[in-house]
Amino acid sequence: MSAHPRLSLNQATIKYAPFHEALRLTVAGGYESIGLWREPVAAVGLDEAARRLADSGLRVSSLCRGGFFTLPEGAERRAAIDENRRAIDETAALAAAGAPGSAAVLVLVAGGIPAGSTDLAGARARVADALAELAPDAASAGVTLAIEPLHPMYASDRAVVSTLEQALDLAEPFDAAAVGVVVDTFHIWWDPEAFAQIARAGASGRIASYQVCDWATPLPADVLLARHYPGDGVIDFAAFTEAVEAAGYTGDIEVEIFNQGIWDAPWPEVVERTAASFDRVVAPHLAASVTA
Repeated sequence: MSAHPRLSLNQATIKYAPFHEALRLTVAGGYESIGLWREPVAAVGLDEAARRLADSGLRVSSLCRGGFFTLPEGAERRAAIDENRRAIDETAALAAAGAPGSAAVLVLVAGGIPAGSTDLAGARARVADALAELAPDAASAGVTLAIEPLHPMYASDRAVVSTLEQALDLAEPFDAAAVGVVVDTFHIWWDPEAFAQIARAGASGRIASYQVCDWATPLPADVLLARHYPGDGVIDFAAFTEAVEAAGYTGDIEVEIFNQGIWDAPWPEVVERTAASFDRVVAPHLAASVTA
């Protein structure tokens, strides 16, 4: 079995698989790359995770996640900043352990509006402040902080950064190697400015990750679990993939799915269906070259 050489299986797609099983299933599915999450890495320990990753022969496409730093100044905010510094170090270690072509990319989810507040603008400003603190650490470690805009339905509790334009505005004060953005189809498919902002991101070299999954209605009661296999919803993957390609992105492409039905399905079936859906609706719009 062989998957497309630029396809990366984001670990969240097989959420319940332990770390070693996620690696084994990814390799068995013919993938060359995996997107990792900090919690499964922590469950086995960073050193052991790095060893197992190295043994697997897989590239790392990203580590998820940092962020959640919209709190006002105080002990909780300091703890969040320190946790992001640890995440930067983990990203560097895992990228070093991965196969050649691994990306030292830490995905950032900004965080929502602090409890008891209605100050959306203030929460976004604190994201900028956090980036100013963390960008030097990222640059020193050779890590790219990748700001991921989330769909506006998550603005209150998960991410006050809702559009690619907002993410790029936050990234612009910093070197592109230290702060970039994530282009995730699920989150930005609705945005009429999305394609112009993808081109802007490409022109400044800030596309750190491209993630694909689909949007379909009705949404579940828990809207966090609303993602679908590419091709099972309404997103125009041809247009998005061609735009990201035209913007110069040549890295791995992650399929990241949060969906209870998919999480409950047999893991090998999910791995196979993920590759098949990617081959059907994403791969035809990619250049022939593999990861640069």
